[in-house]
Amino acid sequence: MTYSLKPVNNISAIGQTTWDACANPCLIEKQSPIPYDPFLSYDFLYALEKSGSAAVSTGWAPYHLQLEHAKYGICGVVPMYLKNHSQGEYVFDHNWAEAFQRAGGRYYPKLQISVPFTPVTGRRILIPHLDIPELDEKEIETHLISGMMQVAEKLAVSSVHITFAEKSQYQRMGEHGFLQRTHNQFHWVNDNYANFDDFLAQLSSKKRKNIRRERRVAIENGVQIECLTGAEIQPVHWDAFYQFYVDTGNRKWGTPYLTREFFTLIGESMAEDILLIMCKRDNRYVAGAINFIGGDCLFGRNWGCIEDHPMLHFEVCYYQAIQFAIEHGLKRVEAGAQGQHKLARGYLPTHTYSAHWIVNGSFSEAVCEFLELERQHVDEEIEYIEKHSPFKQS
Repeated sequence: MTYSLKPVNNISAIGQTTWDACANPCLIEKQSPIPYDPFLSYDFLYALEKSGSAAVSTGWAPYHLQLEHAKYGICGVVPMYLKNHSQGEYVFDHNWAEAFQRAGGRYYPKLQISVPFTPVTGRRILIPHLDIPELDEKEIETHLISGMMQVAEKLAVSSVHITFAEKSQYQRMGEHGFLQRTHNQFHWVNDNYANFDDFLAQLSSKKRKNIRRERRVAIENGVQIECLTGAEIQPVHWDAFYQFYVDTGNRKWGTPYLTREFFTLIGESMAEDILLIMCKRDNRYVAGAINFIGGDCLFGRNWGCIEDHPMLHFEVCYYQAIQFAIEHGLKRVEAGAQGQHKLARGYLPTHTYSAHWIVNGSFSEAVCEFLELERQHVDEEIEYIEKHSPFKQS
């Protein structure tokens, strides 16, 4: 056979050079139209596995799929996990699980194709830059999609879920019989602003004044803000940030997934891809947020605090991120899942996409009917929100 599929239970079995060539072709081909994605990098996913954050013990068992060509070697990979729950995904299917189990089915385990704990849109079928006439990208993609379903049948799981997929891959999944689901997030878009004030000038007067007031209030209690990248980030910063992360996680959703070792590992291997915003008061750190720097986007991830200060969350997570993106010429800021409160701060709604393959035919038909209505609702919601944009009406 020309192609062979193989699942592996740790990313190190594929190796950094091969994985990164598939996940971030821009590292090999500088003219690649695909921007760098820090979450798909070997370093990020390896840190999740090595630290025990994404592991069998947490219900995120790595089961990555690789496609190998008999002559040219590995020509595609998929970040895939075998799961026995639906936590840490941000695309909620708990109701599906309950309904299927009430009907006598077994929903778990399932296969999840995503970046664990990361509601960020990106490629999910990872194919390297190909300059070999014998290798056809569409054919490789088809082999990998078929491989997902073959693995699902072999493992006798209920379903395959591809979440926060790039729109073009989402559409091709639909062509292969996957059910299609949409949601929305709020993203800030850089309209070639010269500085933060240039951005503010595009907002309505009321929204502009409110943001300026929030920025003043955020630091009224003597809070000092530090923006750290690269070698500026030291273990003391990770110690403090991890305390914030754990405190927030315990209050919001129980035991947090990310371990202290995870932050050490990404600090060692990905420091240049990280913007850590730390807040200090009375000479001790009291709050912080971690962001990842992509090729054209700043991705806001986790926030936490041990002191409550009015408006500090908005300043650190939204305004500092916008300011950094403008100063560094990034096209977007993606500040995580949910949150209509982001609208008043210049973040506008945008679609996100997921695709789902359910083995049981009857249950798949029922979910399909639900998704048709849900997609319509999402479209209507985005249309309604856009009418309340904080930007000046032209």
